[in-house]
Amino acid sequence: MKKINLNADMGEGFGMYSIGNDAAMLDIIGSANIACGYHAGDPLVMSGVTRAARDKGVSIGAHPAFPDLQGFGRRKMHLPLPELEAMMVYQIGALMAVAKSQGTKVTHVKPHGALNNMAAVDMDMSLAIARGIAAVDSSLIMLATAGSCLCKAGLELGLPTAGEIFADRTYDENGNLTPRSEPHAVIHDPEQSADQILSFVEEGKIITPSGKRIDTPIHSICVHGDTAEAVAIAHRVKERLEKAGFELVPLPRVMEA
Repeated sequence: MKKINLNADMGEGFGMYSIGNDAAMLDIIGSANIACGYHAGDPLVMSGVTRAARDKGVSIGAHPAFPDLQGFGRRKMHLPLPELEAMMVYQIGALMAVAKSQGTKVTHVKPHGALNNMAAVDMDMSLAIARGIAAVDSSLIMLATAGSCLCKAGLELGLPTAGEIFADRTYDENGNLTPRSEPHAVIHDPEQSADQILSFVEEGKIITPSGKRIDTPIHSICVHGDTAEAVAIAHRVKERLEKAGFELVPLPRVMEA
């Protein structure tokens, strides 16, 4: 069977605030992208989710972001590239220390929100992110939007690089995610999400609204953990993939294939 990964963004509560159903998601996914304190998360949240992921056999990734708690990391920021690189090192290092304290380790890095979206179309930003990752540990997998500048930067710097598609987001004609400010950017229906994912992975292409096919390696599928439908979407996507003959595994196992 062809191996593929299902991941989710989690650990996105903060203090007394809880966001998403991390416990339920960890029963479905193979890899967790854990917030590192800039857009969400705090030491206790990070520790708890890391420990739970370890116990479920779910691989752990750092989910660094712009320093934007109020905006959940979804507001654009224009930062000097050295500062951006240092922010990556800082956030990855924080989660690596937490993971070590729980007897496990970080195996991948996935930028969050506006940082991810901006870097997807900006090679200089992407290279700064990749340099930050490589400076910490060049064996860390760069989990990057399929077909993006982030993918290109990861490969250019020699990082193991995994292409990611999204179950709960729509795409534009260039193969980029539809901005959240536009109608229908977010998919709420589990069946629609599963239909999109199956069409992409079976062809190995991103399919735009007009039907254009964009070739790209696909290693992983993301479900955002902060939406009300997240668990239902992840469960249905997993069901449909398994029925189609895919084996869902943690991200490091996909990269071994």
